[in-house]
Amino acid sequence: MPKKFVLIVTVFLFFMGAVIAPALADSYKVGAVFSVTGRTSFLGDPEKKTAVMVAEEINKAGGINGKELELIVYDTEGDATKTNLAVKKLINQDKVCAIIGPSLSGTSMAVVPLAEQFKTPLVSCAASYKITWDDKASKPRHWVFKTPQTDTMAVDAIYTHLKARGIRKIAVMSVTTGFGKSGHGELLKLAANYGIQIVADESYGPKDTDMTAQLTKIKGVGPEAIVNWSVGPTQVVVLRNWKDLGMTKIPFYQSHGFGSRKNIELAAGAAEGVYCPLGAVNVAQILPSGHVQKKVTMQYMNNYAAKYNEPLSSFGGHAWDALHLVAGALKAVGCDRAAIRDYLENKTSGFVGQHGVFKYSPSDHIGLDKDAFLMVVVKDGDWALAK
Repeated sequence: MPKKFVLIVTVFLFFMGAVIAPALADSYKVGAVFSVTGRTSFLGDPEKKTAVMVAEEINKAGGINGKELELIVYDTEGDATKTNLAVKKLINQDKVCAIIGPSLSGTSMAVVPLAEQFKTPLVSCAASYKITWDDKASKPRHWVFKTPQTDTMAVDAIYTHLKARGIRKIAVMSVTTGFGKSGHGELLKLAANYGIQIVADESYGPKDTDMTAQLTKIKGVGPEAIVNWSVGPTQVVVLRNWKDLGMTKIPFYQSHGFGSRKNIELAAGAAEGVYCPLGAVNVAQILPSGHVQKKVTMQYMNNYAAKYNEPLSSFGGHAWDALHLVAGALKAVGCDRAAIRDYLENKTSGFVGQHGVFKYSPSDHIGLDKDAFLMVVVKDGDWALAK
């Protein structure tokens, strides 16, 4: 069974024995499924922490329509079976109004049928466009939404930057997970649109600890740049191997899965000069003062650091967006699953989140466009806007 974190975050303020903020009547239950522990805890841990913080902030401000926001979190450990069990329990036993998560594309795909079967709104925190899009029907899945930018948007940002630099011949590397396969497919599919030629195509497993062999093959081909598509420890291993092989003169691009300062730290200098597309949440401090996301990203960054004494990551931002979107729907229509779904689809327009300005519609359950990404580069051990 998945681990359960009972996170009923009601906030009562007492002063001289009197309740200043009265106890909220009843509650709105929202479920969350994150990979809090295990190999992909780098995704789920900041997502859980962020969701808890957001729920506490909402309840401290009076809740939603006078009701407490009751957040019920299950730790899936990144396992599809445990995710499936957790979602079933949230729907059938906990009777939640909606669900946010899962953390991974693979586990999200595993529970999409449950959201559809039990008619429960699910706002995924994973990247693949397939989470919300039904290829067979050529339309969005009815009950499923997501908050991260898509692989297609990330590839567009990378290829646009490569083209602007006059780079045409690249090598591709990818991890053999749902995330890696999805990104790999987009890299191959969109290359010709940008005049990009893929001269080498290598892969590795999610538990691999050395990619020297793959990089050595790539080095022999002589590409003008390398694009790596992975998430977690492997993307750090690749960078260390790239540096150890003396390949740093070949520009290196990471996917949006690289969006954590911890990855820069773990790379121990090997990340210097590496490019990747990221959301505004990662670079809040250096956004122009007039940027539409400046206020919300700075607020989130400061609140998260104050509460947890650690830097935030883009992954936590996905949970911030997901829970705020659901909270907005609850405020408007209450705990009616069908009404929440309809509200998300038809009334979510102009919501300023950590990863962009959302606008869902009957034909789009992603709600973001290519402007949701900024191209950044690691400079002096931190993010900087790329030229």
